[in-house]
Amino acid sequence: MGVSMITDANKFMNFLLKCQGECKSPVEYEGGIQIQQVKQGVDIPLLNNCCGCQPVFICEKAIPKSESENEKSEESLSDESACLGQEAEETQEAQGPQGVSIMKARQLLSWYTMSQNPTTCQEGSPVLPPLWVRCDMEDSQGTSWMGAEAICTGSKVTAVKLHTVNCKAPTVGKSSFISLEELKQMHKTRHHPSKVVTRGSAQYSLFGSTEVENTLIESQSSVTVDFRWDNVESILQTPPLYSTATLNIKVACGDMRSPIYPLYKELEFLQILADGLRTGETEWLEPVEVKSAVELTKALIEDLQKKAKLEQNQSVKESEAQKAMESSSVENPIFNATLMERRDLDCIERLWLTLWRSVSSYQDIVDSLKLVIQALRYGDIKPWIHKDSSSSLSRLILQSYHQQMGPVSLTGLTPINMLLEMGLDKMRKDYINYLISQELTTLNHLSYYLSTEVDLQEQVVRVKKLHHLLEIVVTCSTFLSLAYEQLFLLTQSYLQYCKESPYDEEHVFQLQIRPAMKSSFYQRIHNEHPVTWAVEVSSGHGNREVRTSWQLSDKPPVDHVTFDPPDFPLETTVNGESEEPAYFTTTASCSLVSFT
Repeated sequence: MGVSMITDANKFMNFLLKCQGECKSPVEYEGGIQIQQVKQGVDIPLLNNCCGCQPVFICEKAIPKSESENEKSEESLSDESACLGQEAEETQEAQGPQGVSIMKARQLLSWYTMSQNPTTCQEGSPVLPPLWVRCDMEDSQGTSWMGAEAICTGSKVTAVKLHTVNCKAPTVGKSSFISLEELKQMHKTRHHPSKVVTRGSAQYSLFGSTEVENTLIESQSSVTVDFRWDNVESILQTPPLYSTATLNIKVACGDMRSPIYPLYKELEFLQILADGLRTGETEWLEPVEVKSAVELTKALIEDLQKKAKLEQNQSVKESEAQKAMESSSVENPIFNATLMERRDLDCIERLWLTLWRSVSSYQDIVDSLKLVIQALRYGDIKPWIHKDSSSSLSRLILQSYHQQMGPVSLTGLTPINMLLEMGLDKMRKDYINYLISQELTTLNHLSYYLSTEVDLQEQVVRVKKLHHLLEIVVTCSTFLSLAYEQLFLLTQSYLQYCKESPYDEEHVFQLQIRPAMKSSFYQRIHNEHPVTWAVEVSSGHGNREVRTSWQLSDKPPVDHVTFDPPDFPLETTVNGESEEPAYFTTTASCSLVSFT
């Protein structure tokens, strides 16, 4: 039996080694399980507390393929069975990950432990990353995860730490929770330490989905604040003033609550033009204006003609407008929508505003640009433009000053290309106007985002990054009243990150809250319930430290188990006006198995 177990352990170890590296999807192993290495750890706070963000193996139940799905590879597959295969695949994806029995999990962890034990493993066996096994919670303790990680002294494995995570369905009321002393005693009974240390953490939601008249308004944006402190005094203790506090900021563009939602709609049209250039097909938005693009373009040309005599005074107006923007109070963090209303729009920017609101077809763009080019060619208008304008139309305007305009062909993708250039120029200046007037950055720091040396598609991506930055700044200033110093640090962090990373609205930016700013956040959470609250009891040092953790959360702590519905209406306790919310409870404990 012993030899057989060692053989199985070595076989399992060799399989895990094959899963390292390039396995991007789960690989099926014998016994109806599948394994995948995850590079950034497990997306569950308690598990990450156990093993950090190091690579780990995730083991779960393999979902069997249906007969119709297996038949998909056969050339003679009928249309009807292909449809069934597609439905089966969609059902499989909808099921999500599934756990194995606790007996199976223990078998896998025993193989892992034996493969790392110097007395039973193959000579020269490598140290494996931690192994975490999803469990089906069918046991009496509600075990949702079991894990094991090798503990090394130097390059030699000297122990294995075994983890167990148990979850319970939501309950209401502190009377059903474990006490802090009971948790300490649980830890002492397991590990017999001479001294224990307690650490607390709590997360509160500051911005995100809201409920209006019993209707939940979903939002892809969220801002939470994490508090961490030592010497926990009681379960559900309010974070003390000496806690460290960190903001977690994830803002999605297009939230209708945002003060710059109109600017987002403008960016949306810009993206439609870029997609049209890339694919050759354009899906036009419903025009904002009632009048046609041609009518509005004619009106703009007439207005430019009337104001031609005032061109000499334009520089004075620009100076006054700039002074007005610079005089805006940087000390007041609340976003002022008037700061986005530029007073120095040149004729190209005014034309862009006219067209994006009224264009409903390719022909609208062609006809409108023809009117403008004709007016320039015949000298009907001689509009001023910003000296740093880089669009094709700006070059035509400069040529018109000297009656040197050449032929212009408005065919193919040229009209869309010209309009896209106009929009990019205008929106870049919008973002510069706000960020610099609020002293959040400098032109030098924005040079990457303002470059016109890259192709138009890349320019659009960089403008989208600037808009995303503005959405974050505006959200934090409007809804959180962040001070200038915090907004400045957030801006610098964003500009540096997005210069080196692809556009990603899902990225969470973290910002430490300075001690001087903590009081305002404590006022915000004073009467709020945390979305998560956890306490950790620990003893030992270094990699031989052992922990017992207990956590409350208002959402299911695992994604591979469906919890039975509670006897009470969950929506009225979690999101409603009940004094006590419903919380899921999760307990994580570990044992240290020494080999020496």
